[in-house]
Amino acid sequence: MARVTGIGGVFLKARDPKALAAWYAQYLGIQLADYGGATLLWSDEVPAGTGQTAWMLFPDTTKHFGDPAQRAMINYRVDDLEALLTKLRAANVPIDPKQESASYGHFAWITDPEGNRVELWQPLVDTPAS
Repeated sequence: MARVTGIGGVFLKARDPKALAAWYAQYLGIQLADYGGATLLWSDEVPAGTGQTAWMLFPDTTKHFGDPAQRAMINYRVDDLEALLTKLRAANVPIDPKQESASYGHFAWITDPEGNRVELWQPLVDTPAS
């Protein structure tokens, strides 16, 4: 059966693509290649063994995306959520005071310079029982 097997890309509109690209590079470590985008390889998964991409639909009334006008939100996997939040706080990046923990990881939300709410997720690693 023909089917979707993963997320092939994330695409954002930007009023100032060059400035927004520089912000994502400086604060989230997403470096653009010569072709104008970033390639995030599954071989880069940190921590190892946590590679997965979630795809979900939310009701139109959800508050999960922040501003009701925002129609999409990107979730970025991170390797050290607290260290990244410390860096973002120092740069006065807007951070939602609400954070969540679940059986599959820790979550926080920030807002980029163009007003997009962004979800940060540090997955938990299953440690084998001894």
